[in-house]
Amino acid sequence: MIWDLHCHLSGVAGDTPHERIAALMRYADRMGVERLVFFMGYPWSHDPSPEDFRRQNDQVLEALQHWGDRAFGFAYLNPKYVDESLAELERCVGDGPMFGVKLWVAVRCNDERLDPIIRRAAELKAVVFQHTWRKAGGNLPGESSPEDLVELAARHPETTLICGHTGGDWEWGIRAVRASANIVIGTGGSDPTAGMIEMAVRELGAERVLYGSDIGGRSFASQLGKVYGAEIPVDAKRKILGENLKRLLTPILAAKGIAP
Repeated sequence: MIWDLHCHLSGVAGDTPHERIAALMRYADRMGVERLVFFMGYPWSHDPSPEDFRRQNDQVLEALQHWGDRAFGFAYLNPKYVDESLAELERCVGDGPMFGVKLWVAVRCNDERLDPIIRRAAELKAVVFQHTWRKAGGNLPGESSPEDLVELAARHPETTLICGHTGGDWEWGIRAVRASANIVIGTGGSDPTAGMIEMAVRELGAERVLYGSDIGGRSFASQLGKVYGAEIPVDAKRKILGENLKRLLTPILAAKGIAP
C-alpha cells in the first residue's frame, strides 16, 4: 500500500486540471501508488492573494472530481489573510471534500497568525502540511525552517503537524524536530540521498516518517527509491509508504463518513 503525501498539478503536461491529474495517475499506476494527496494549483505564487489561493483550490477541486476514490485534496491557505483563510478552510474542508491544509512560504510558521488556522484545522480533524526548508544561501522572506515549526508545534501540542521536505537539509531537520512528538516528517522533494530514511527511523521512529514524492517537481521513482533502498525493517517501510498517512487521515475520513 503506497499513499503519496505530496503531489502537485504543476510540472506536468495538460491544458486542464482533469488532463494533468489523469497523466499523473498513469504514472502512479506504473509505480504502484494507490492514493495521492494534491495541493496548490498553477501557476502558483509565493504570496497568494485570497483570490489566488481560492483559484488554485478550485483547480484541485476540479481535478478531484473524477478521482475521489484515489485522490485527496488539501486546501492551500495564506496566513497573511486570516479571515479569508478560515473561510476557505470551511469552504474546502468543513463544507467541502478536502481533508487537510497546505501552508507554504508566505508567512513563517512561527507567526501567531497561524494559530486560529491550526486550531480550526484541529477541530475539523484536518491534516496540516507545512513546507520547511533550510537553504545554505538563506530562505525566502516568509519561508519556514524546521525550527519555526517546532515553535508552532509547542503552541499546539495536541495537533500533529507535518514537516514538509524535512527541512531540505534533512540531517539538520530530523535533529531539529526530534524532541517535538507532534511533528512528523514528509520525505518528498529532496534528492534520494542514501541514509536519510535510516536516520529518520533511528531518531524519530518509523511512525513519524511519511513518504511523499513532490510530483511533478520530482518523480515517483526517485522518491520511492529512498524508502525501497533503505536498510530498515520491512514493517517500517510499510508504515512509511502508506500506513502512517492512512492513520493520520482516518479521523477526518471517518468524520466525513468515508471508509479509508
